[in-house]
Amino acid sequence: MDLESADSSSQPQTKASDVETSAEDDTEVNKPAKISDMESHSLGNDVEPPVKVYNIEPPKTDVVTAVEQLSDVELNSRIMQDSVVKQVNENPKAGWEAALNPRFSNYTVGEFKHLLGVKPTPKKELLGIPVVTHDKSLNLPTTFDARTAWPQCSTIGIILDQGHCGSCWAFGAVQALSDRFCVHFGLNVSLSVNDLLACCGSDCGDGCGGGYPFYAWQYLIGSGVVTEEVFIFASIIFLEKVCSLDLFVSGVCNVLGGAIPMLMSGYPDMVGKNCWSQCDPYFDNIGCSHPGCPVYSTPSCVTKCVDGSLLWDKSIHYSSYAYRIESNQNDIMAEVYKNGPVQVSFTVYEDFAHYKSGVYKHVTGGSLGGHSVKLIGWGTSDDGQDYWLLANEWNRSWGDDGYFKIVRGVDECGIESDAIAGVPSPKNLVNEGGN
Repeated sequence: MDLESADSSSQPQTKASDVETSAEDDTEVNKPAKISDMESHSLGNDVEPPVKVYNIEPPKTDVVTAVEQLSDVELNSRIMQDSVVKQVNENPKAGWEAALNPRFSNYTVGEFKHLLGVKPTPKKELLGIPVVTHDKSLNLPTTFDARTAWPQCSTIGIILDQGHCGSCWAFGAVQALSDRFCVHFGLNVSLSVNDLLACCGSDCGDGCGGGYPFYAWQYLIGSGVVTEEVFIFASIIFLEKVCSLDLFVSGVCNVLGGAIPMLMSGYPDMVGKNCWSQCDPYFDNIGCSHPGCPVYSTPSCVTKCVDGSLLWDKSIHYSSYAYRIESNQNDIMAEVYKNGPVQVSFTVYEDFAHYKSGVYKHVTGGSLGGHSVKLIGWGTSDDGQDYWLLANEWNRSWGDDGYFKIVRGVDECGIESDAIAGVPSPKNLVNEGGN
């Protein structure tokens, strides 16, 4: 089996969510093909590097476990708790700082749980997914950040907001693929999360009610998603980073090199800003730019451009192939280093909602569900703790400017057990270099 893989010419370089328990047992047949020594190179007309299927084995770990069942009283209680902040911050071994994050100041536990939208891939499906490994002799840096490794790729550093919708499974996939279009092709293109969320339907899960990350990548292969959507609910500080004051006042936002209309809405502690292109139809007329806003409903699927003069089919971008990465830190590091950010899923506990800074590890509280995010790098803290660097989709008001770090190398909360990715397809990229 061949995979397409690519590398930027400038590059020097869960346990999938714990959300439900599958009753299906591992078998000795139909196990995932492991792909060894996946090569990375500059894409030309011939985009098929030599790789080999050298072994067949089941996933190393069980990829789903049960989530604790909560009573109505617990579900209706506030997710932000002073007691959690106190317990974390007074623990000298915690390694991270907790706070009452404004992003969830009015959320109940039940509302927060709704955001954790990763459904477990059935085991029989997992057994058919190819697993990529990398050359163990690859000399990897001790610290890596995709934002600085590929500074020309503006999408890597964008933090989005999934709103009230359990769409993390879609965000992780689309954001990682957007980044890889730049890493592999030098093309800054922001793909539409809403297109995937609205149009994949039951093939991907239940839309704002949760979905399957790997099925999202399969949809990106067969159907693709349109360009280009950048919907950001951010603090005024971030708005000033994205838009110049003149553009902000005039109501036109220059995002990713293109002049795009903008709407604003007022939200506590932030200004809502909606930037979109003519081929992303999933916005309402009051400036609501995230899926499921203001309620949980999944957007309806639309397959025409907002600007009728544009061709929908020509604005679709695809992935070529989808695969899991071997569940160890060296293979995940090599994949990110060679090919760009990957999507990972992990179990979220109550204390994670309170993350502010530092290297997260679970300290207190029960498991609430599975969440999917984008892994962009790694490093070691000043006190010697190895960590992963990840971009969340809960706005820049959450966590460390929208990012978080989590302990690396011990599969904390299953973060290393379900890393997945795909290779961007060159289809529809002719004459698009100026986007």
